[in-house]
Amino acid sequence: MATYLVTGGAGFIGSHVVEALLPQGDTVRVVDNLSTGHRDNLAHLSGFDLTVGDLADPTVADEVARGVDYVVHLAALPSVPRSVSEPVESNHANVTATLNMLEASRRHDVKRMVFVSSSAVYGNAPTLPKHEDAVLAPLSPYALQKLIGEQYCRLYLELYGLDTVSVRYFNVFGPRQGPSLPYPGVIALFARSVIEGRAPTIHGDGEQTRDFTYVQNVVDGTLKACIATDVSGQVINVACGTRVSLNDIFTAICRLNGSRLGSEFGEPRTGDVRDSQADITRARTLLDFDPAVSLEEGLRQTLDWYRA
Repeated sequence: MATYLVTGGAGFIGSHVVEALLPQGDTVRVVDNLSTGHRDNLAHLSGFDLTVGDLADPTVADEVARGVDYVVHLAALPSVPRSVSEPVESNHANVTATLNMLEASRRHDVKRMVFVSSSAVYGNAPTLPKHEDAVLAPLSPYALQKLIGEQYCRLYLELYGLDTVSVRYFNVFGPRQGPSLPYPGVIALFARSVIEGRAPTIHGDGEQTRDFTYVQNVVDGTLKACIATDVSGQVINVACGTRVSLNDIFTAICRLNGSRLGSEFGEPRTGDVRDSQADITRARTLLDFDPAVSLEEGLRQTLDWYRA
């Protein structure tokens, strides 16, 4: 039996992490400032403690880290466009809060902190798939902030002996990813548009590719990273290792919904990368990770949730 702290646990991915932990019988603690998370994401669950607070405040980080064995640090403002328009606010949430969480984890002898990073750190690296040792070229404040978080994690391991692991998510989708947020995930946006019979706007020509990963897969990889041996200080891609264009994703969603819709195209978004695909060899080797839910099944489950 262990005690887990899930930061950002009322968010889209965080609520799925909480949902996976509770049946294990572990003690689960959640902290969220509810800026992008929602209590509704946790309303169907019980048996966890929720603290509403901002980890950019070091006293909040200190309070929630007491007595914790494992920290899954998801709390962030996860948006490239928002970081471009609001870089200072984004830095506050993505760097200051991470540093506070690392320091609190060090003070309270946390066994391991798993930091959730992003494929955005790779930028437009020309080689695909993207391996963890590739040269990194962040294109946005958000991407740079995630890279800084990774480097802080490695530094806290080397300087203070705090066990840290960073997992790089690629394009995660699934139930509870709100399409009404200012910067929704593209699958959430497509699903809502198709269900409502509206043509969505695709930024760019739609031929940009992404490694779309159903949320259950990243939860599995993240929880394995908490307890795996011989992974201290590692950076690990957690994804499916495939890539699909936005146009093909839209076509698949239309097919699964029985819809016939066209799409509209707009200007490319500043800071977006052209192509993204993960090399998941390291995750397979170190975490015994294998994505269990296919893209097709993930899209089906996601559409079912939005219809409901």
